[in-house]
Amino acid sequence: MKESYSYEQLEDKRVQCLTCSQRCFILPQKFGLCGVCKNVEGKLFALNYGRVISKSIDPIEKKPLFHFLPGTNSFSFATVGCNLSCGNCQNWQISQTVKTDKVILEMGEEMSPDEIVNAAMKNGCPSISYTYTEPTIFLEFALDTMKIAKRRGVKNVWVSNGFMTEETLELILPYLDAVNVDIKSFDDDFYKKYCGARLDPILENCKRLKKFEVWTEITTLVIPGLSDDEDMLTKIAQFIFKELGSETP
Repeated sequence: MKESYSYEQLEDKRVQCLTCSQRCFILPQKFGLCGVCKNVEGKLFALNYGRVISKSIDPIEKKPLFHFLPGTNSFSFATVGCNLSCGNCQNWQISQTVKTDKVILEMGEEMSPDEIVNAAMKNGCPSISYTYTEPTIFLEFALDTMKIAKRRGVKNVWVSNGFMTEETLELILPYLDAVNVDIKSFDDDFYKKYCGARLDPILENCKRLKKFEVWTEITTLVIPGLSDDEDMLTKIAQFIFKELGSETP
């Protein structure tokens, strides 16, 4: 495990996590909503550091990114955990973690950031994708890997729900080359009811990513009866066109 890169120490050994927009207040010996960060005697630790729960060599189009390094493969990996609780999650077995030290510290394969980059280069992958679960919740592991990848000429790709904090975005922006953000709905009530999150931070992060010229693509999963309203989809399209630019896929 590794001490968090983004948190604030409070009175009585409490902490506030500043990694994602949940901004959890965490009591001693308790976990954040993501299930992978724990307050250990007044310090916040990422228990999932260096524990790869899933890895694969995927076509970049599977991320999906359709206009970034097309036709290439991307070395993809994840740890356990997520900062959302979507009722329709297809990776729930690894995203919705049981909040115990033993489970998290023993899940997956141990790999270092250097080994991740070496594996990508050995397999001829020009990029590394931080994906499958939410890269925000393995920020420490991801960022250490991104810095090495940047030095070695390997591109960094996040496949994200976009619910990170501005503080986290500032940490990764110098090393982030491309991102696919999942805007699940244009309805804040949908996010609160089905995802345990909010819409506005995601939209603001999308605008920040474009401002700093990170190649950005948007995905919306259409769920019949929940997120298939034509007016709602039109609002997402209008947001992309007006706020992110007509070139944004």
